[in-house]
Amino acid sequence: MSQKEKTTIYDISRALNISAATVSRALNNSNRVSTKTRELVLKTAKAFNYQQNSLAVALKSGRTFNVGVVVPFINRAFFASVIRGIEEELEPKGYHVIICQTHEDASKEARQLQALLNTHIDGVFISVSKSTEDLKHLQAVLQSKIPLIFFDRKKDLKGVSAVSIDDFQGAYDAVTHLVEQGYTKIVHLGSDRKLNIYEDRYRGYIAALKAHGISSRNLFTLQMSSTIESGIEAVNQLYDSQTDFDAIFCASDYIALGCVQELRSRGIQVPQEIGVVGFSNEPFTSHLEHPLSTVGQTPVLMGKIAAQVFLEQINAGKDSDPIEKSVVLKPELFIRSTSLKKGTL
Repeated sequence: MSQKEKTTIYDISRALNISAATVSRALNNSNRVSTKTRELVLKTAKAFNYQQNSLAVALKSGRTFNVGVVVPFINRAFFASVIRGIEEELEPKGYHVIICQTHEDASKEARQLQALLNTHIDGVFISVSKSTEDLKHLQAVLQSKIPLIFFDRKKDLKGVSAVSIDDFQGAYDAVTHLVEQGYTKIVHLGSDRKLNIYEDRYRGYIAALKAHGISSRNLFTLQMSSTIESGIEAVNQLYDSQTDFDAIFCASDYIALGCVQELRSRGIQVPQEIGVVGFSNEPFTSHLEHPLSTVGQTPVLMGKIAAQVFLEQINAGKDSDPIEKSVVLKPELFIRSTSLKKGTL
């Protein structure tokens, strides 16, 4: 046989003197074939460099074994870690992961979802962009009978499962820690509260202040982009407006890092004069000269559980009712030097 010709199941069947149907069953792990025959077929297929036709397999099984993951940014450690969790759970089961990033652009998010649907993927995992308001492109996924799973950022959409952390509790714990360290004038630097995660972090901040008898009426809060530059600018605004504060709770580690940099450039001692806590536990937070206190989001676990929810739904079949699960993971507070005013854990 010429090396340019592709090996077929008929080549394997002739070599082993068994039917092509038996070869097909063995390659597809059918229980109608003995273990000995299956092993022999697989060994011969490998020797012949046989490759299954993915389109033919998809037509027969009704699955492509491809899933899409849509994230705002691929270069953020949080999203990369969620993708890692999804891959670790799905790859052993034969799935391939197609990754798309939206750069916080809702129109790009819609185009990417349509492109994924055109490739006949088996499921979609998505953390929506901050500009996503029209949900038609998400509803189109549901209408295609394809499992749709939100992670971290989500929208209120019937028939969609979601995996997230308790952002409210994470913020509550962070602010409570600051109060216990002796801070009483705690400002909040958040992000776009149209996104559920930032609204919940804001609510947790307010609830913690109230629980400890601290009025939030005159305290400074600001919505901004999740960047180092935004944190620097926010500290400048705090001093320009002569705001009286002794701690900052930030909705992201990038904002917090900008705050710490600007405070130190002004000669402000952190945490002795101003305490700072971030959110997300980005890898850099523990490697700074003065490690940053922050709230962890267990992203790898989030990805694994999202994948498990997908498998439950895909295995139930397209004709089954959509599985709508809400899995809320417990956040973890990492107390480090930027908030240890009293110097103890």
